[in-house]
Amino acid sequence: MATLEIRDLHVSVGDGADATEILRGVDLTVQAGETHAIMGPNGSGKSTLAYAIAGHPKYEVTSGSVTLDGEDVLAMSVDERARAGLFLAMQYPVEVPGVSVSNFLRSAVTAVRGEAPKLREFSKEMKQAMDALAIDPAFAQRSLNEGFSGGEKKRHEILQLEMLRPKVAILDETDSGLDVDALKVVSEGITRFASGDTGVLLITHYTRILRYVKPDFVHVFSAGRLVAEGGPELADELEEEGYEKYTKAGASL
Repeated sequence: MATLEIRDLHVSVGDGADATEILRGVDLTVQAGETHAIMGPNGSGKSTLAYAIAGHPKYEVTSGSVTLDGEDVLAMSVDERARAGLFLAMQYPVEVPGVSVSNFLRSAVTAVRGEAPKLREFSKEMKQAMDALAIDPAFAQRSLNEGFSGGEKKRHEILQLEMLRPKVAILDETDSGLDVDALKVVSEGITRFASGDTGVLLITHYTRILRYVKPDFVHVFSAGRLVAEGGPELADELEEEGYEKYTKAGASL
């Protein structure tokens, strides 16, 4: 049973005197079978948390710890974190011309599983996952993220989840740019993934995705800290009242 533990995490951006502290002591535990929603206004540190866990070089962890099943995540390289079972769906995925979706997925599956899947088995597995996400079979031969619509990029991220089966998935603004139909399909994919022995950390600014993906826990970020925690009812409160009182709470800490 996977467990991601974040303890007193402090993260800065910039060098020396120009460094700015973004995260100011974050504590969070995500266990297998749990879906955690991270909410908060723009600039509150939500995406910084995701990128720091994934190992983005722009973000410097100045203190604190991140462990996955007791192993020190911060001591791992980016690829080691992926092989250990961490997955990050980025808000703005990079275009990679000349690399097909199919080749990318097979390379990723090979890296995570430690051996290349047989082509016939991989093709069958990929087709099943694409069918579940209502993805056109021709999508597999397109260059990675090149010319993709917002919905196609998000479907592809969930397709990666289906294929890679990480221990913990960190989904950053997965609902960004989705129309209602795409949102439903993507949400169904997240729910399928989260129903097993895996954990989900879902970062979002709006509550609309939480109408389809039911979180077990909701956490509110403000000024680089977690200032409130609760169940799904907290998301309903945010929908009605907004972030103002939590923004004030973060500023006062």
